[in-house]
Amino acid sequence: MPDTPHADAPEDTVPAPDPATEPAAEPEVALLTLADGLPPVIDTDEALAEYVVQLAAGTGPVAIDAERASGYRYSNRAYLIQIRREGAGTALIDPIPLSSLAPLQEAIGESEWILHAATQDLPCLAEVGLTPAALFDTELAGRLLNYPRVGLATLVETLIGARMKKEHSAVDWSTRPLPEPWLEYAALDVEVLVELRQVLADQLVEAGKDDWARQEFDNLRSFVPAVRTEAWRRTSGLHRVRGRRSLGAVRALWEARDELARERDVTPGRLIPDSAIVAAATAMPTTRGALMSTQGFHGRGASRFASTWLQAIRSAAEMDEADLPSRTPRGDGPPAPRAWAEKSPVAARRLELARAAVSALAEHHDLPAENLLTPDHLRRVMWEPPSTRDPVELLERLIDQLRALGSRSWQIGLTASALAQAVLEADAWAKDKGSDNAKSDAKSNARTKAKGRADEKAEEPSADGSTDEADESADQQPDA
Repeated sequence: MPDTPHADAPEDTVPAPDPATEPAAEPEVALLTLADGLPPVIDTDEALAEYVVQLAAGTGPVAIDAERASGYRYSNRAYLIQIRREGAGTALIDPIPLSSLAPLQEAIGESEWILHAATQDLPCLAEVGLTPAALFDTELAGRLLNYPRVGLATLVETLIGARMKKEHSAVDWSTRPLPEPWLEYAALDVEVLVELRQVLADQLVEAGKDDWARQEFDNLRSFVPAVRTEAWRRTSGLHRVRGRRSLGAVRALWEARDELARERDVTPGRLIPDSAIVAAATAMPTTRGALMSTQGFHGRGASRFASTWLQAIRSAAEMDEADLPSRTPRGDGPPAPRAWAEKSPVAARRLELARAAVSALAEHHDLPAENLLTPDHLRRVMWEPPSTRDPVELLERLIDQLRALGSRSWQIGLTASALAQAVLEADAWAKDKGSDNAKSDAKSNARTKAKGRADEKAEEPSADGSTDEADESADQQPDA
């Protein structure tokens, strides 16, 4: 039976909180809403013609965004384009049924585009004939200002004081008709881009980084996505595959899947996942039953195209050894940094010194190191720097190398001298290390020679014809 408190015992009391000492609750950030309501989708040439008249009459920069069906479609095409400009309002444009977006490009003219994460949208916009004469990337501006998080919602909440809905960011934008909540989400993406751009532009000026930003934005206008060589090597789980023939099976299955996905405009992973490719390349099944029993081979894509998957595996199994892929990828760039110390210790030292210098410069100028200098550019010039070691000529040639790689003038101006210094210091380090090794080798050789002479002397016979070893042996004999 549980104890009960005595009737006269005082009860424990908790003092009431003092409002004066309690921390004030942070006010809830207001949810961003559409100032002008949700506009109708423009999906006819006539409706587009009406809007571009308003757009051309508007003022200031043009906020622009695009929605793709990543994760659902193979193509990178834009399924919805959002436009907003002062005096013209917001437009939601469905480019799929339109005959041309040339009127839209003409109406924008030389006006500046405002985008967030421009490299994501520029390719699909260029595909429909839209290219900027000038642009401002709010994400890149945030990076140059060293904001720790540069997502659109975060920047809007931090700088504008409004909270954005993000629950529809990964939906299938090829769906028709598009649900109204999705359209509202899309419209909100451009609702405050003009205001956000102005806040960031003012901060760039205040930080003395506005010219850096201008150079970065100008460079983005010519952005083209890199074409990946041997893209099949990005198969998730490839590190678990052993043997070149199994690698050949991964390549064959990946290429077969990629061709089918392109033909049907579906994302490749919806046919069979990467895990299925890796499992099949390891097991190398030869029958449909064995294939469908392999991990990851389930669903319509696996069953419907089973003969295609089996043919891919068969082609790898029968491939000549010389045609099988190598374990390591072929490339024109330097090796992975982890291999530098073994392949070229002086290059590894150069990279170590250069990375430290760039990190220090980035911290001094309050921006991420990768924005101060593209890591690939840094690796390339440190792996194969100019051959000259004349300080002035070395600096000039390093500048030429960086410019040829695409580094911007502001980046070169801040980093080239530090990179040249890294090259010279690494060479001095290698020379000292070589000298130390030589001294160590000389000492080791001297000890070896001295030991050899001592051994020879020990083996020479004494005046009575005995050797030191014989005398030592006799000394160790027990007394008779």
